[in-house]
Amino acid sequence: MRRLVIILSLCIGGLMTAGAQTFTQKLQKSAAGEGRITVTQDKAIDDLVNGTKAAPAKPVTPKQTENTNKKTTATNQEKKEKTLDELIAEHTATPVAADTIDRKVAKGVKVNGYRVQVFAGGNTRNDRLKAERTRDEIKALFPGEPLYVHFYSPRWICRMGNYRTYEEAHEVLTRVQSLGYSSAIIVKGKITVAY
Repeated sequence: MRRLVIILSLCIGGLMTAGAQTFTQKLQKSAAGEGRITVTQDKAIDDLVNGTKAAPAKPVTPKQTENTNKKTTATNQEKKEKTLDELIAEHTATPVAADTIDRKVAKGVKVNGYRVQVFAGGNTRNDRLKAERTRDEIKALFPGEPLYVHFYSPRWICRMGNYRTYEEAHEVLTRVQSLGYSSAIIVKGKITVAY
């Protein structure tokens, strides 16, 4: 019985002292035969990790919030427009109007079919740019065809079309190869068709 009382008192005492320590203090505690850990961090991070509450922020009036939102929206819109114009100029040899670039493929049903793979590169940034440049060139030559640039590990790929039969895909393949894309091939997979 006496042993039980001693063990319980040691456990309760250990829990009380352990609860007083913060997480980073427990991490930095050194023991014989073990390495030493040093933690250097900002006070905000220390408060977040150790569970102490940060000081409440000043209340913001609705008018301040509205002005901030308007400024942010205007700045973001300018950035988006600038980025799109830069991409068009950067990735095309001949200028393409902004409305001819596919922003999102029309929604539809996924079925088995075929696509023409026009470009397959490596996994570098240059290969991504080549795939996007190929997409823009093909888009200028085939304005009605959907084009896809994806990263299928380990390479960047540019594919075009949603063809239900091999014959349709082969017809487009011969036209693409005659334009100088001799490495173009037909690939089988899921395609998107309209409802």
